[in-house]
Amino acid sequence: MIDEQKIQILANFIKIKTVNDNEAQLADYISELFSPYQPKVEIERLSFAPGRDNLVVTMGPKDKPILGLSGHMDVVAIGDESDWNSDPFTATIKDGCLYGRGAADMKSGLAALVVAMLELLEQDQVDNLPVQLRLLASVGEETGEYGAAQLTKAGYADDLVGLIIAEPTDNLTKIVYTGKGVIDYKVTSSGKSVHSSTPELGINAITNLFEFCQQATQKLAQLDQINPVLGKLTHSITIFNGGLQVNSIPAKAEMMGNIRTIPEHANNQVYQILNQIVADLNTKPGFDLKIEYIYPEEPIPGSPDSLLVQKVQSCYEEMFGHYATLSGSTGANDGSEYLQAKGDFNSINIGPGSETGHQANEYVQLDKYLAAIKLYQKIALEF
Repeated sequence: MIDEQKIQILANFIKIKTVNDNEAQLADYISELFSPYQPKVEIERLSFAPGRDNLVVTMGPKDKPILGLSGHMDVVAIGDESDWNSDPFTATIKDGCLYGRGAADMKSGLAALVVAMLELLEQDQVDNLPVQLRLLASVGEETGEYGAAQLTKAGYADDLVGLIIAEPTDNLTKIVYTGKGVIDYKVTSSGKSVHSSTPELGINAITNLFEFCQQATQKLAQLDQINPVLGKLTHSITIFNGGLQVNSIPAKAEMMGNIRTIPEHANNQVYQILNQIVADLNTKPGFDLKIEYIYPEEPIPGSPDSLLVQKVQSCYEEMFGHYATLSGSTGANDGSEYLQAKGDFNSINIGPGSETGHQANEYVQLDKYLAAIKLYQKIALEF
């Protein structure tokens, strides 16, 4: 496959509008690319919702272990289109870069995985692979990793020996082997509305919610172990709403918080603390609090000494003449879900793409995109 064809596949990915939806159309296109190679490839779909299909493509010797290759098909909204210098859903090439929504996060990584697999098929190297390759193309990563969660529950990650996620890692310069978890939570406070001239007759939902916020902030701050790569657990109160007018005691209030967990203070420890605060406060007169968690993600422990990291580093050094930087990530990715599978394996991120994901004028350097294709092929042949 010539470079122009590889770039055109990425451009076609960009053209398909998968803004937190419509991933089935991209799954259709990827399936069409692989379908001429059946039965050497097995193509499976797992529907999350109408128009939202996860895609699984498996190829290689059936008696070999399975190496997972992961990418998500959804992208975030474009924001204010006037901030873009070109149509965000038309791939625009300028000065060696390809611009468009998803060019960095992460259609360039997903396209690189797809093209790497297609070239192995085209070159008739599949039967000689030391592993099976399983592409896991997921829906909904940007809004909660629920596609990866569905694929994990369906068993598609149970037998993996390793997982490579093609998220952008600073223009393919880093191997991210560990990452923070995420807990988004919401607390709702119910009270009783009365005129503010007689507050003693009502129950102030905001005041009660303040009490929760104060205790949560204090107790989570006590989780003070520091991960040498990821740093500390962080807790931010990000949304607070309540009240209808200034002279009425508020009967309803709600707040949301975002917590980034580390392996030393994993999600279960945080749940126990927050749930206990709610339970204790609800024993007090007038308190009526409810807490819920929205698509939480576990931290990724990882190890720089894992077989997966060492194999990828070896391939990287052979290609580029130097080692990739080993690092961690404070953001979530699908690996948090896949690592909940029954198997015992490690997950890493390494992919093309600049640090412009979620921004206007998002781009990928085309030489990094083409290099990623070669790197994924090399890993597949030597793992």
